[in-house]
Amino acid sequence: MIFHYQKLSLNLPVIKNIILKHMLFSQIIGQEEAKSRLIGTVKEQRIPHAYLFKSTEGVGELALAIAYAQYVCCENRGENDSCGKCPSCVKFAKLSHPDLHFVFPIIKPKGQATSVCDDFISDFREIFIENPYFSVEQWFLKISGDAKQGMIYANESQEIIRKLSLKTYESEYKTMIIWLPERMNETCANKLLKILEEPPEKTLFLLVSNKPDEIITTILSRAQHFNMPNLNTDEIVTAILSNQNYEITEVDALNIARIANGSYLKAMNLLNEGSEQKQNFERFVQVMRQAWQVGNRKDYNALKTLRRWSDDMAASNVGRERQKMFLSYAQHMIRENYIYNLQNQELIYLSQDENNFATNFSPFINERNVEDLMAELSLAERHIEQNVNAKMVFFDLVLKIIVLLKR
Repeated sequence: MIFHYQKLSLNLPVIKNIILKHMLFSQIIGQEEAKSRLIGTVKEQRIPHAYLFKSTEGVGELALAIAYAQYVCCENRGENDSCGKCPSCVKFAKLSHPDLHFVFPIIKPKGQATSVCDDFISDFREIFIENPYFSVEQWFLKISGDAKQGMIYANESQEIIRKLSLKTYESEYKTMIIWLPERMNETCANKLLKILEEPPEKTLFLLVSNKPDEIITTILSRAQHFNMPNLNTDEIVTAILSNQNYEITEVDALNIARIANGSYLKAMNLLNEGSEQKQNFERFVQVMRQAWQVGNRKDYNALKTLRRWSDDMAASNVGRERQKMFLSYAQHMIRENYIYNLQNQELIYLSQDENNFATNFSPFINERNVEDLMAELSLAERHIEQNVNAKMVFFDLVLKIIVLLKR
């Protein structure tokens, strides 16, 4: 994928201010049906006590939840959006409304026994206001300087109960937005369950999840599920071309939108050509080439290289979040190379560098090994999530890759 940066004069609808000044529905990319349904619940006075927003990462899920809360609390709401001017909307723009509360995964500072989300709320406001389409990895990097695993700790439940026991300050509703409830400590989740069963009057819970299957079933059963679709290609293209930070041709924007596969966050990462994406590609290339050398040419120097690769991946400066990101990326690459091998060009989502590598590598990903490769990478990701020794996980993984690439 080669980007040609030059000014365009296109007659396309403009999405103003991707970096939002007010959390208006109109400033969120796409999701028109979802917006309409949410607005309808307010107009028809059937606001639920708990919604679970379910989506893949980067389609505007958190932004939509906040826009909905703003619309519920707006003092002069319009037919299809908040006014953006009343005192409530002005406070929502800064995420500082006294009846708006947030829960999100955090990383405890070293040497600190306990920590709660309010300790990080200024960082959360800052990252969201700068760009509401941010990833959990970007969030962890912001608050910790590395990609350690974060979670919602048990003592957060006391904060939730305390905040919701208070009377509303200014609005009719108190809103509790829980970003990534799948990362909630089991103790916290069980205590949250009790308040979801008997919520205080005029309380709105908005749970925003990218992995709802990892949320305990009892919480899933006590919230109305709200499925958010991926963005379509035209919506992402329009957003890219309307973003004043980039000067890019329509053809290149279309190519990026295809590879992004419905996620504006992924499109931004591709545009920024982040070092993390490049590093994951280089790691993938190295492990696959060396594994092939060991399995097909009995190159034991390559095996030593793989051992060092495993040690490097397990190093503390990589961190478990980055380890999981790599394993997720590797699954994506195996899937795309298998499709490449089938010569189905319309279904391939690869960058230029990835595509060049796939030209020679894809024949080794076939019906005899693709399922097992995906299963081993997925298992390794789960083991990292469960804090299994990373050196063991990665060296075991490379040994299995050596065998599977011979099939």
